Amino acid sequence: MPTDKHGKPKPKAQRNFTDPESRIQKTQGGFIQGYNAQAAVDEGHQIIVAQALTNQAPDVEHFVPLMEQVVGNCGGVPGVVTADAGYFSEDNVVRGTCLGIDAYLATGRLKHGEEPAPVRGRMPQDLSLKEWMARRLRTKKGRAVYARRKAVAEAPFGQIKQVRGFRQLLLRGLAKARGEWALICLTHNLLKLYRATVAA
Repeated sequence: MPTDKHGKPKPKAQRNFTDPESRIQKTQGGFIQGYNAQAAVDEGHQIIVAQALTNQAPDVEHFVPLMEQVVGNCGGVPGVVTADAGYFSEDNVVRGTCLGIDAYLATGRLKHGEEPAPVRGRMPQDLSLKEWMARRLRTKKGRAVYARRKAVAEAPFGQIKQVRGFRQLLLRGLAKARGEWALICLTHNLLKLYRATVAA
């Protein structure tokens, strides 16, 4: 998993002395000092099949390592993978295809209420990978596949944060924070398995 590329701060730059390995991360509400948690989730059971925690903010660099972890952990290539626009790059499309992954990666955001242009006819041969993926997502199948992403990928994060109350990591340092995130994901999976056996 990629780690810090930020280099050394300038001599007068402010520093986080509590956890110097954490980085400023952009969130919906502004900025926080922290880490970037990643998880790959099985659609059928909402089990976390791969996880990672880094101090790099952009998600794009974590797609391929996470997919390699999925293949290793599950013993095979996943049927279909969906990911938001933060994971899109032409390199990720190529490398995902080389791994045998059928990926649907969003290429950007639409404005609220904006509908994508409908797709008609065959896929043109002269499209860039970004144009090809954008068109693929606009097909009937692409829209149906990608529509499930939010319910699949975001559900475990919601359960971990809202239901179980894990809103921030308690340990400091990248190695300890990674261990804590792995433990949080493990307990999420154990709770899912427990509830499935009790319900049966």
